Amino acid sequence: MKFKVDREKLHRALSRVGNMTNNRAILPLLNNVLLECEDGKLKLTTTDLELRMSTAIEANVEEAGKTTAPAKKLNSLISCMSGAEVEFSVDESDHVKIHCGTGKFTLLGLPAKDFPEGAGSETDHIVTVKENAMKKMISAINYAVSADDSRKVLTGVLMSLKETNMTLVATDGKRMALQEGAPTSIEGGDLDAIIPLRAINELRRVAESDQDMKIFIGDKQCVFQGNDFELSTKLIEGNYPNYRQVVPASFAKEIEVPTGLLKSRIQTMSLLLPDTNSFIILGFNENKLQISASSAEVGEGSDSIDINYTDTPFEISFNPQFLIEPLLTTDVESVRIKVNDPINPVAMEAGEGFLYVIMPIRKK
Repeated sequence: MKFKVDREKLHRALSRVGNMTNNRAILPLLNNVLLECEDGKLKLTTTDLELRMSTAIEANVEEAGKTTAPAKKLNSLISCMSGAEVEFSVDESDHVKIHCGTGKFTLLGLPAKDFPEGAGSETDHIVTVKENAMKKMISAINYAVSADDSRKVLTGVLMSLKETNMTLVATDGKRMALQEGAPTSIEGGDLDAIIPLRAINELRRVAESDQDMKIFIGDKQCVFQGNDFELSTKLIEGNYPNYRQVVPASFAKEIEVPTGLLKSRIQTMSLLLPDTNSFIILGFNENKLQISASSAEVGEGSDSIDINYTDTPFEISFNPQFLIEPLLTTDVESVRIKVNDPINPVAMEAGEGFLYVIMPIRKK
């Protein structure tokens, strides 16, 4: 096996697939990247047995073949080299010899035949969607996924396909984030699939172009095929809760609030609060929204925003982190807050297709 590649392109490719490897892997081979070169391409693949990531770059292939090499060590070496082109040659013992500029190195690889194979390509549904549109949808909801493994289905993101619409949903039981979108096409009919958060976050990291990507969904696996990557993941088994039930059928009050001002006021008031068991108070008065916070450990403070509100004054309390997270990912000028009373679910709308539902905190 012998080939040459552009150093910068190789470094980017290794960085793209590198998150699948870690030093605590059960099998030593899972710390390695699979290198396969043929037909003018070098394909790089890593896996942790749950997720699998591949990408490919152009290569000058003198002798086709495949091997594996320590992924993080290889990427570190490549990033430190100064030459424009890297030459690889691999012997029968999987010793990977690397030559770049004046530097010469040898990494001890492992046989490619032992590298875990990918799952089959059984597919029931195919979604075509723009990479950057998918990335934006994920950013709108991924922060609301639960970290509690006792309810496994909530540790992933629900992808719900219905007719021509795709909905992504995340919830941890205290709040829910939902983003609807219209992909380029959906084949295979309606479907609900639960995708692990780690896979969702990896997709968000690598989906960058404005080109179409394909999502292939089977009974137990999902494959995201982008412009220059392929990410496959096992699906989470189980039934996702009926997320529509947590949304009140109607609201007594609807108030428009400037996004930027609300975000900055929450950030400022949060400085007065300890990290745990704290809350921030929104006081809706005549044409004013009062944001206040206090703690025995730090102090107290308040600030206000001009709004269009002439109804009965009321106060409502929230976890400040839960309240600000949807504001950090939206680019709309104002959000619409929908309220019935200080104890029942509150909804926030921010941009087309986005809905956030959050439970207020009951003050003792």
